[in-house]
Amino acid sequence: MSRADATMTDPRSMHFVMPGGVTDPAAPSGGNTYDRRVCRELPGAGWQVHEHAVAGSWPQPDPEARAELARVLAERPDGSVVLLDGLVACAVPYIVVPETRRLRLAVLVHLPLADETGLTPGRAADLDALERKTLRAVPAVVTTSDWAARRLVAHHGLAPARVHVAAPGADPAPLAPGTDGASQLLCVASVTPRKGQHLLIEALAEVADLPWSLLCVGGLGQDPDYVTRLRELVDEHGLGDRVRFAGPRAGAELDACYAAADLLVLTSYAETYGMVVTEALARGIPVLATAVGGVPEALGRAPDGGLPGVLVPPRDPAALVAALRGWLVGPGVRGRLKAAARGRRAALGGWETTAQRTADVLEQLRCEPRRAA
Repeated sequence: MSRADATMTDPRSMHFVMPGGVTDPAAPSGGNTYDRRVCRELPGAGWQVHEHAVAGSWPQPDPEARAELARVLAERPDGSVVLLDGLVACAVPYIVVPETRRLRLAVLVHLPLADETGLTPGRAADLDALERKTLRAVPAVVTTSDWAARRLVAHHGLAPARVHVAAPGADPAPLAPGTDGASQLLCVASVTPRKGQHLLIEALAEVADLPWSLLCVGGLGQDPDYVTRLRELVDEHGLGDRVRFAGPRAGAELDACYAAADLLVLTSYAETYGMVVTEALARGIPVLATAVGGVPEALGRAPDGGLPGVLVPPRDPAALVAALRGWLVGPGVRGRLKAAARGRRAALGGWETTAQRTADVLEQLRCEPRRAA
C-alpha cells in the first residue's frame, strides 16, 4: 500500500506538531493549554489526533531539534493533514515550506514571533522574515483572535480567506467567592518582560496607602534575570509582605488562586488573546488589563453591554495607577464590574467550539485538490 493510499484509509486523521514540554506542569502557558485542549476536543469533532511533541528551544532550535522536526514531517504519509504550532513552524521555513508540496499543512499562530519582548531589533527582523516565508507558503493559518487575523493579513500580506480564527474556550467554573471583595489581586502570567509585571509593581507602589495584596502565579524559569529584577523592585518599594511570586500553578492549586481573587490584573505589552482573562470571567472575576492585541476581544461585554473590567493603554503608568485606585476605593465601581463579569460569564464559549472551528479548517484542507509536486 502506498503512503497516499494509507492516508485515504483514515480520512479524518490529523497530525498535530507541537513544541516539546507542551504537557510540562512546570512550564504552563496559554499556548500549551490551547494545544492540549484542542487535542482533547478534536475527536469530538470527528478527527483522530496524532500528537508529535518536538523538543527544542523554539523558535531558536538547535540542529538536533531541526533534524527532529524534519524527520517528523518526512515520515508523514503523502496527503496527510498536519497542524503545526507556529512556535515550531514559523522560524524554519526551509524545513516546512518544501513539505507543502506533499502534505496538507496549516500553522497555528499563538503569537507573532517578533512580538516577543527582549529581542534585539535584528533578531526580531530575522524572525519576522522567516515567519512571513512560512505563512505565505502554507495553505491555511489558524490564529486565536480577530485582532491576530487582521494583524497577520496586513503584516505578512496573506490572503484573508486563508487565515482562520479559532478563539480559545473557557471551562465552566464556580463563582469565585474572593477575599474581601476588593483587595486580593491576582496576576496569572509567566514572569517575563512581555507580561509587564514590573509595570504592575510600580503602579501598586503608588497605591501603597490602600489595602491590597498581589499574588503572581506563573513560571519563573523563562527569564531569571527579570525575576531577580522584580524581587529587587518589590524590596525597593517595601512591598515584600504584599507581593508574592507563587510560581506555576495548575489544576486544583490554580483553582484555589482564582477562588480567592477579587480582581485579575494583566499588564502585558502583547497578547494575541489573553486566555487568563476568560478564565477569570468564567469565575465572575472582573479584569484590569492593558488594551493590547486580542485582550479587548477576550474581555468582551456582558449581554446588557456592561464592560466586565477596565482596559488601560499600554505604557501609561498613570492610567494604570488611576484604575487600581478607582477599584480599591470605589464600591460602586466594583459592584458594576462584578455584575458585568457575571453576565459575561454566562456568555463564554467552550473549547468544543474552538475544536469545531479548527476541525472546519482541517476539513477544508482535506478536501482541497492536492498541489502539484
